[in-house]
Amino acid sequence: MQPDPAPVTAAPLAGVPSPSRPDDAVAPPRTPPPPRTPGLRGSRPWGVVRALRPRQWVKNVLVFAAPLAAGEVFDPDVLGPSAVAFLLFCVCASGVYLVNDSIDVEEDRRHPRKRFRPIAAGLVPRPLAIGLAVVLFAVGLTAAALLTRPALAGVLGSYVVIQLAYCLFLKNQPVIDLAVVASGFLLRGIAGGVAAGLLLSQWFLLVAAFGSLFMVAGKRYSELVLVGDEAATRKTLREYSPSYLRFVWSLSAGVACTAYSLWAFEMAESQDSVPWATISIAPFVLAILRYARDVDKGAAGAPEEIVMHDRVLLVLGALWVLTVGVGVFSA
Repeated sequence: MQPDPAPVTAAPLAGVPSPSRPDDAVAPPRTPPPPRTPGLRGSRPWGVVRALRPRQWVKNVLVFAAPLAAGEVFDPDVLGPSAVAFLLFCVCASGVYLVNDSIDVEEDRRHPRKRFRPIAAGLVPRPLAIGLAVVLFAVGLTAAALLTRPALAGVLGSYVVIQLAYCLFLKNQPVIDLAVVASGFLLRGIAGGVAAGLLLSQWFLLVAAFGSLFMVAGKRYSELVLVGDEAATRKTLREYSPSYLRFVWSLSAGVACTAYSLWAFEMAESQDSVPWATISIAPFVLAILRYARDVDKGAAGAPEEIVMHDRVLLVLGALWVLTVGVGVFSA
């Protein structure tokens, strides 16, 4: 009786992992960019303009919050430096967007909306985006030191360093990523006071900090609702649950409303006639609740779009600015 023949083991094919080596992994295939849009909107110059994200410059209006709260926003010595701070934050923020989109090309291409960003779509090459970002950072920081106060250059420098750290590794750290993004809004609020040499109230800092955290938690919640659990567009989304993000935005909204109410009562003590500061609590809280409704619907992925397209929210914001302004300037 002849012995059984020795088993024949097929040689592994090149590029195919062997089942006996579970550690082998095949790199995920790269996602191709979407088809280029014909005409001007598909050109490189227009792509560069879009990559700067000018629609998000509306966030930088926060630099006027501290001068408005101090009642000196129309003082030329305050308005001028604040306007410069606004422009320089637009410059530096655009540089951060260029770096972020250059790093997140593959993730953005798997996102239903972000895949149309100019760098992810292949309209703007990565080297061009990084080179332009370096120029914008240099211009912004130098102009801040020369045109206003060196302290503004410090605030802008802190913003750039923190945001670049976020782009490189902090965005993958749960909870820390929320704090870092919120710090961007807070630094915008601080920049206006620093540029004009104003003393920032502790109540102002509390409202700005927790209001920023409220908006960021809402943005993450909307992203989670939009892309679902299976979209690998942001690693930290896997670490968050809807209930946790609801807890974060509820906590931050509660602290922001409480801090603002205490601040408003304190300001009302110096108003002899109508307590406009106290009245401003109503539109402030209603605006928070209105924005929370948009968050709960999963429609707050881009806060600036919600603010600009929700007419009721715009009216509440205008009423809040009006009541605060009347109260501050009549004191």
